[in-house]
Order: sequence, then structure tokens, then C-alpha cells
Amino acid sequence: MNRFNIPCVIFAGGKSSRMGKDKALLPFNNSTLIRYQYERLVPLFSEVAISTKSDKFDFRAPLILDSSDIFAPTPAFLDIIAQFNEFFALAVDTPFVDEEVIARLYDAAVKHPTKDAIVAKTDYPHPLVAIYRKSILPHLQRALEEGNYKLNAIIRQADTLFVEFDEEEKFFNINYPEDFTKAKNML
Repeated sequence: MNRFNIPCVIFAGGKSSRMGKDKALLPFNNSTLIRYQYERLVPLFSEVAISTKSDKFDFRAPLILDSSDIFAPTPAFLDIIAQFNEFFALAVDTPFVDEEVIARLYDAAVKHPTKDAIVAKTDYPHPLVAIYRKSILPHLQRALEEGNYKLNAIIRQADTLFVEFDEEEKFFNINYPEDFTKAKNML
């Protein structure tokens, strides 16, 4: 397996309001969704950490506690960027993003070392399947000062490279109970 020379951060601090319960703790592939993601990503990256509001997991993993009381990934970026100059971001609820997707994003990042963000895009951008660099910090800070927590707005303002993908199913996102049922059938 490849080992990407970049840390990976799994975002697992959301409210999961559309699901009705914490998505990270859903049973998935004989484990939980967060443990499934963590264990499959550890062999691929130099380091894997979990961005979360609290330690709610039944296994040990490096955590980056989100110090904000806002349930959006954007404020968590400040805590992550304080620790890493660049990182691969992945939402806990996108379990089908595979090594091929990661490799294409990583290769694009290597070829474009001055970009603030390298973001996967199908019919629309996937801001939590992306590589971010510390240089995006002014855009994050400005957005947070304005009360704008939308990553899509931030990546449009930043110097972002979008990497096009055709395989929409690799970016399948588990938001609702019916999505969870579909994801288990896709395994």
C-alpha cells in the first residue's frame, strides 16, 4: 500500500441532525463507522487523527478536539491547522473514498505546492475530501469573523485546485437513515 506523506484528519464532530444519532458511532462493517474509517486509513497516511468535540469512541486514536461550540467543520480547521501545516480532510460519513481518489488528490497537491486547497469534485465540490494547507487560514478567519461556516464558500475564495472525478459513488455521503441502509448494501 502507498503511504502518503501527509497527515489525515477524519471529521467526526458534527451534530448528525439529519441522521437522528451520531453518524460516527453507527455500526458499520463489524465495527463503527469512525473505527472503520480510522483503521482503513492508518496504513495509508503518515498519521491519522480524528477531529471531534469529545472523546466518545471505544478505541484509542489521536484526537484533535474542536474547541468551538459551533457544529460545523470550519471552526475545527483552526485547531487542526495549529497542529498541521497541511492535511488530508475526510468526512467520517464518506466511507467509499478509496486509495485511488486519495492518490489523485495527493499527486495534484505535490504538483501544485502553492495552492491553499486541493478539492475533489464530481458534479459538485466535496470540501471534506480534500487537502488543505495552512495558507488557507486567512480565508477561514475572515469567513468565521463574518459568521460564514460554509466550506464551499471558503474554497471558492481561496486559491483552490479542483480535481475532477467521474465516480460519484466513491463520494457517497451518509446523511439520512436511508443513506446508511444504502451504504451497508454497497459494502
